[in-house]
Formats: sequence, structure tokens, C-alpha cells
Amino acid sequence: MLNTKPTLKSTRKALLYLAPLLIITLVFTVWPLIHALLMSSYVRYNYFTNHVGAIGWANFAYLWHDPLFHLALRNTLCLVFVAMPVTVALALVIALGLNRIPRLARFFQTIYFLPFVTATIATGLVWNWIFRLDGGLLNASLQHLGISPIDWLNDPHVALLALIVVCVWQGLGFNVVLFLAGLNRIDAKYMRVAQLDGANAWQRFTNVTWPLLLPMTVLIVINTAVTNFKVFDQAFALFHGAAGPGNSALTLMFYLYQKFYVDNQFTVAAASGVVLFCLVGLLTLLTYGYFRWQRRRLGGRS
Repeated sequence: MLNTKPTLKSTRKALLYLAPLLIITLVFTVWPLIHALLMSSYVRYNYFTNHVGAIGWANFAYLWHDPLFHLALRNTLCLVFVAMPVTVALALVIALGLNRIPRLARFFQTIYFLPFVTATIATGLVWNWIFRLDGGLLNASLQHLGISPIDWLNDPHVALLALIVVCVWQGLGFNVVLFLAGLNRIDAKYMRVAQLDGANAWQRFTNVTWPLLLPMTVLIVINTAVTNFKVFDQAFALFHGAAGPGNSALTLMFYLYQKFYVDNQFTVAAASGVVLFCLVGLLTLLTYGYFRWQRRRLGGRS
């Protein structure tokens, strides 16, 4: 039954079952994306009457010459290319450790997963207390090590680093759970065969575990990168509605929020959203292409 050739009747039935989800996706995902793409080309546009005066590339030219957009782009790329590899590497190390102690794995999975399901605003407020200059937990710990207190939330040189720490901490638990799921799917026979061949722990990881984890790693890398591209709540909560001192923690999503809700520059916000969409799509394609190449190099199917 599962391998039978689909007929017109079965296709109609399948579409009928999928119709509610397809309609929701079209209305709340596809159409807003198309509308944002169209709005990014509107030059003289009244958002409230939906009157378009002209169409052109002026909004993208505005972004090209806007120093704040350049800062937001730079901060976002820094956030992605620092937080993403750190999060993935830490999650993999933790998952490998938990995989060796199956009795406690469930307990630690719950602990690591809590930041993912906790409200971002709540975690932001907690981290705001941790990073405080006076009485903050982190500075109190640094003082015990003989290091002078750091004004994490008011020093523009370290504000972005504080945001990166929060993003790594919040994304860690979900990735640990995903890596554990991937490790549990690896047949123990492969490890036993590798041990019989005399492979040490590192060789078993590089030649058995890592190649078999590639599909899960692709998912985790892309998901983590997209999440870090869309960072907004963490910065909003950590810096109490600002983008850090002197916009030092300004991200593309925060820039979009400011242009749309604060400055009422709706078309500029739409153009920045299109740029963000293109960056996420480009990084996704590059990541997928790289891991396909790695899989072919390791002898797997592409």
C-alpha cells in the first residue's frame, strides 16, 4: 500500500487533508513574504491607505548609505559566525559526554533544555542581573579571581559579547537534545567493529560518529544560524528596550523593528527584511552544499 502509484483520487484526498495547513502557510507565511518583497520596492508609499507613488531601488540605496544598517549587518554577522560555531561545538561535546552516562542523560537533557522553553524576556532579565556592574553574579565571580569588574551592559566594547553569551546559552539545550537523538540512532555495531580494528576514541569519532552525524549536524547548523540571524528579544530584554550602549548590540532584526515601529519607515524596514532573507538563504545554501561535499568525500551518498 505504501508503494502504490498515486492516483488522482488519492492526490485530491491528500490535498484535502493538507488544505488547512497549506492555507495557513499561504496566508501567514508566503503572502507576507511576497508583500514585504513588493513593499521594499515602493518609494513613495502611504502605509495606511496602501497608496504607492513610485517604484524603484531607493530603499536599498538608503540601506547602502545608512551607517546604522552597516553596523547592524556587521553585528549580526559577528553574532552568527561566533555564536553559531560555539553553540554547535559545545552542544556536540556535551551530547557526547551525556551519551556515555545514559542513566543521567534524561536528567541533564531536561536541565539543558530549560533555557529553550523559558520565556526570552525572563531569561533576558536574569542575565541582566548576572551582567550588572554592582552586585552582578559574573562580576562577583571575576573579583574572586582577581579580575576587575566589567560594565557588560554599558560598555560598548563588550555589550555585543554579552549578547553572544546569552544567545549561546539559550540555544545550547535544544542542540544538545538534537545531537543526542542523532547519537542514539547510530548502530553500536559500527563502534564495536571499529574497536576490533584497533581504532582509538578519536579515530572512532572522526571515521564513524562524525560521518553518521552529518545529516543532524546540517539541521543544527542551519537552525542555529537562522536563529542567530533573527536575534531581537534577547537584546531587547538584556538592554531594556535599547540596542546596547551606542547601538553597539544593534542587530538586523532590531534595525528592522526600529525602522518599522519607531521611525515609521515601513518600506526601508521591508527592504532590510529582504536583505536578511537573502543572507539567511545564502548561508543555508552554502552550509548545505558544504556538508553534501563532505558526505561525498567521506564516501556517502550525496
